[in-house]
Amino acid sequence: MIAKQPPPAPAADGPGEPADEDPRRRRSRSRLLDAATNLLSSGGVEAVTVEAVTKASKVARTTLYRHFDNSAALVTAAFERLIPPVAAPPAQGTTRERLITLMDAIAESIEGAPLHLTVFGWLAIGPDRAAAGDTDADADTDAASLRERVVAQYREPFDALLDSPEVRKEIGDYDNTLAMLQLTGPMVFARLAALPPVDREQRARIVDDFLTARQAPATGAREGTRTLTS
Repeated sequence: MIAKQPPPAPAADGPGEPADEDPRRRRSRSRLLDAATNLLSSGGVEAVTVEAVTKASKVARTTLYRHFDNSAALVTAAFERLIPPVAAPPAQGTTRERLITLMDAIAESIEGAPLHLTVFGWLAIGPDRAAAGDTDADADTDAASLRERVVAQYREPFDALLDSPEVRKEIGDYDNTLAMLQLTGPMVFARLAALPPVDREQRARIVDDFLTARQAPATGAREGTRTLTS
């Protein structure tokens, strides 16, 4: 007689939630995230307040704080539901192929997200105000925590690719933030300006232009050296 196998544990409902969580706790978390996600999608970050989420979800404030330390943690979880992290670029292939694949993933994320969240994510990529000496930003730890999570979702795949030895050898010593702005800027501008999305052929052209520009200075330097030594 074959022993009956126990049913598999339910999947975790969101980042950091154990799969064997008490069903009632999981249900309350899911209701909170449903409410927060709807508010974030319709009204932006400012709409996701503890009061609004508890009212919409009909979950008590004390229960909310058992799941999330603060409103920033709740917004972050809702943001991750709406805009999943961009997949890491493939480890194999030419620099061009890997950049185009990453651009495809970024394009899908940009086009699939509500417009105001695209704006929020784009602004988060910019310089850190606290690092730039903005004292008001130092006190806003919740916003800083959310910003760091957003930056990680968009930037980490680019950093991982651009910092790899083979890519760095090809493009030289180059600022990753500037590279990301140059590569993804046209896609975001098209989204914000309600223009047709940048298609794959255009994304490939953007990558080609970026790589050509990075190779041009080295070529020019070599030609200049040959001229001086001839």
